[in-house]
Amino acid sequence: MERSAATLPSHLQRYVVDQEYASYTPRDQAVWRHIMKRLRSHLDGRAHDVYLRGLDATGIDLERIPHLETMNEKLAPLGWSAVGVRGFIPPAVFTEMQARGVLAIAADIRSHEHISYTPAPDIVHESAGHAPIIADAAYARFLKAAGEVGFKAIASAEDRAMFEAIRNVSVVKEDPFSTRDDVLHAENRLQAAAASVRYVSESTRASRLYWWTAEYGMVGTLEQPRLYGAGLLSSIGEAEHCLTDEVRKVPLSMVCTTTAYDITRMQPQLFVARDFNHLNDVLDEFRNTLAWSRGGDFGLDEALRSQTVNHLVLRKPSGELLELSGEVNQVRRFGRETGPNLTAAVIELGGPVMLSQAGQVTEGPRKNNAVVLIGTEKLPARGHFSFTLRSGVEVSGFVVEGHEVIDFTAWYAGQPLPVPTWAYVAIAQSIPSVAGGPADPASWDKHFGQLDSFTAGTSEALARKRKAEELSAATAQAYREVEKMRQSKAVDRKQLEALRKEHKAEPLLLEEIGELLERS
Repeated sequence: MERSAATLPSHLQRYVVDQEYASYTPRDQAVWRHIMKRLRSHLDGRAHDVYLRGLDATGIDLERIPHLETMNEKLAPLGWSAVGVRGFIPPAVFTEMQARGVLAIAADIRSHEHISYTPAPDIVHESAGHAPIIADAAYARFLKAAGEVGFKAIASAEDRAMFEAIRNVSVVKEDPFSTRDDVLHAENRLQAAAASVRYVSESTRASRLYWWTAEYGMVGTLEQPRLYGAGLLSSIGEAEHCLTDEVRKVPLSMVCTTTAYDITRMQPQLFVARDFNHLNDVLDEFRNTLAWSRGGDFGLDEALRSQTVNHLVLRKPSGELLELSGEVNQVRRFGRETGPNLTAAVIELGGPVMLSQAGQVTEGPRKNNAVVLIGTEKLPARGHFSFTLRSGVEVSGFVVEGHEVIDFTAWYAGQPLPVPTWAYVAIAQSIPSVAGGPADPASWDKHFGQLDSFTAGTSEALARKRKAEELSAATAQAYREVEKMRQSKAVDRKQLEALRKEHKAEPLLLEEIGELLERS
């Protein structure tokens, strides 16, 4: 395993794959050269100034698909590294890696049929698109902070269905053996997933901000914007289209978080930042709207409607902070303030649940439910307890040890509340933060399994294998012969003419032959 991958926690390592550099076909290398040659020419004077010098600074060679080992050598002084992945990975995984300063590089490369634009992540987009701009310190700071915001934002249950559908579309469209019916089914699945969405989640809004900045952002003035988004820098079609009058340019603002996008077509509107510090300003403004920053009733309501695993940061009466992870499935309020930004009195989390501190599990994770009581009282270390909270809720039970309580009961105004009789019970004076996912993802993963159904590499690896099978041995050898001439500068015009005649249906090969003939 690469050194950069070995430093990742186990719950992230399983998404990392070997680059398998030898599996790139000669045609794949030609795709890379064709794209980089055209982009280099088109982006000179159109991309942000850091882009062209950032290519070399981050180990991006114009002639050959980059080795991740070389990229890591270049990225290390910048405080970053890179690991290989297969296509789309779960948003929480992508954003956590980014927050850690790790670029998730899709190891596959687009097919020659989709050379101008592909909806699937590929090594052109991830390396030549994202990496070079990291050479700018303000942008690099934004990228890490955007990763943290995306990681902490609360996702909905439907977000997962959308991710799986988007990933499926990208795989199917890049597979040369996909039928028309396969593509139609994938597109219909995506439409059905989109139709199932109940509301726009925090995670979706965070992904929109990322899309309109890191993926499709422009910087400068509305009249003369420069390109910096990876989607623009790595797509010949987008790079040429985005500067035309067909694309509306608007100033970057929080509006981008409410603006939807379509990955299957070129974008009709783009946001323009004044400079890279402007990105950080908008990100800070967005961060302040999230349950992660706001906590209290707002955070609880966001977690409740998400129907996903999140974690509550609990401030105990002593001032100590704990984190309780699980799915919030009930919030009871009784018409009075119970604490800072809170009217909630009793909060129930469905199992499994986990208690942690500073992101590290503190008590053995349990599969039973948890109850959070808002108040200033303190549970005994063990044995019976009974008291009345500020909200007027009366509680009693028997502490086995730690936070494990049996014979737990709760009453309000003389009426019993339907709480679990055996549960994790914690008392909090306030809830300063509610954030997406478990507080300790590695421990959650170890005890309860992964939160998604992702299997790294299955579909994308099959598509890669089929691309290799589609390329005949004779055509592959022709690409190698032409590359050998280009590197040695010993051009055999007679052989080139023979290859051109023999491979008339291979446009990339014909292009490279034509260039060599012109030079000789």
